[in-house]
Amino acid sequence: MRHIISILMQNEAGALARVAALFSSRGYNIESLSVAPTDDIEVSRLTLVTLGSDDVIEQINNQLLKLVDVVNIADMTMDDHIERELLLMKIKFQAGKESILPELIADAGARVLDDCPETYTLELTGANNRMDDFISRIGDCAEILAVVRSGAMAISRGQKILSTEI
Repeated sequence: MRHIISILMQNEAGALARVAALFSSRGYNIESLSVAPTDDIEVSRLTLVTLGSDDVIEQINNQLLKLVDVVNIADMTMDDHIERELLLMKIKFQAGKESILPELIADAGARVLDDCPETYTLELTGANNRMDDFISRIGDCAEILAVVRSGAMAISRGQKILSTEI
């Protein structure tokens, strides 16, 4: 099962490496990873996506909490949450299919960031499956030159928050 894990950790050198090493040493891949400071400059929020059974992920979460840099964690997939990812994509038109692209872009809710004569740079935000679908649909009518994805970010719905208070 796919799990989105949010981790509040000390904003210090080596903290990210220790989290990644915990996954690596147990043979688990991190599918995506996003990390940035929070409103507290001493704390960063790391959001990662991994695959594994609920039992294995629970064990990993317990081991994460034992790391000195980790302040708190939440498995976002266990609660109602909002998930988003940012996609940037550079495409080159296929001859004869230029007229299809504007409708496809508009239908997906994407934005054109740069429209050079032969290429477009596009931006789209949404859930992971929406990104995959858009890439597939664009690939049918344009040559994909580059794809940059932020990885999943998630936040709980309602009043529940992940905080430094345990």
